[in-house]
Amino acid sequence: MIGINLCLICGAFQFSNNLAVAAAAETLIPKVDAHWILLGFNGAIIIFLFAAKQVYRFLERTMKIMVALMLLCFLINVVLSRPSLLGIARGFIPSWPEGVSFGVPKKIDGAIQDPMILIASLLGTTFSVAAAFYQGNMVREKGWTIKDYRRGIGDSIAGVSVLTGISAIIMITAARVIPDRPAENIGVLAESLQPLLGSVAHKFFCVGLLAVAMNPFLINAMIGGGILADGIGKPPRMGDKWPRRFTVGVLLAGMVVAMLALQTGQKPVTLIIFGQALTVLGNPLMAVTILWLANKKDIMGSRRNTIVLNILGGLGIVVVVLMAVRVLIRVVLTLT
Repeated sequence: MIGINLCLICGAFQFSNNLAVAAAAETLIPKVDAHWILLGFNGAIIIFLFAAKQVYRFLERTMKIMVALMLLCFLINVVLSRPSLLGIARGFIPSWPEGVSFGVPKKIDGAIQDPMILIASLLGTTFSVAAAFYQGNMVREKGWTIKDYRRGIGDSIAGVSVLTGISAIIMITAARVIPDRPAENIGVLAESLQPLLGSVAHKFFCVGLLAVAMNPFLINAMIGGGILADGIGKPPRMGDKWPRRFTVGVLLAGMVVAMLALQTGQKPVTLIIFGQALTVLGNPLMAVTILWLANKKDIMGSRRNTIVLNILGGLGIVVVVLMAVRVLIRVVLTLT
């Protein structure tokens, strides 16, 4: 059940990754059909998947470089935008976001109104239960043992800190450069890079969007393929044949759904947001399983969860379930 569940979640992510690639590529190469771009891009990924011998090592090094470049560029950009230090300090004071409410999604004049959809999307990417669940497989790929426990904790803290820092920098820059403007299209989002890049910000933003979409493109698909192989009792390592085969399935499914979505003529930004929010649906099962495994003495030994960690984990499960219910209501409204 978990294998199928996580594979479907990764398929939803893959759908939005394909849309991000298409949106960036269409801007950079206006005369090229996005469908051909997606076919060529996915084809190249599949060739690499079967040609590479050390897939994990290559992906790990590539991600470290890309994250470092992203952090450097965003840091320079936020400094050049000269944000108000007082305004940043005020941002740490909890406040209720404008237009956000706990009301369930509703259909008004044929359009679905859901003021929580952005929060659901944020949770689907930054509060990723699927990524947390896959950490066991990643540790196995690295060949770590209990001796590497402290090193793993350090890596986790560093990773979370970097991603939190990047998210904060992006929000600070956007609040300074494009305040009170809804991010309805790529052009508006690109304006956040104008302090660093000026008139060429739009083109560079599209290149960056392409890179950001490429970053998790193969990794996300391999998570789905690896967990599905693991779930049915096949060897789960990235270099094994069954994870590679299932990874191809996730890649193709995400590509086909994205192509169908592009045919509808909807705005890519809207579709990407919905695709990310959809991933929240399968999270409750994995969240409960993680907490259950973390309390099993025969697995965790002396590292089993404490009461405090169980309380925090329980709160996390409540949040995950509530968001899943909201997304389910939205999906039902979309299909009716």
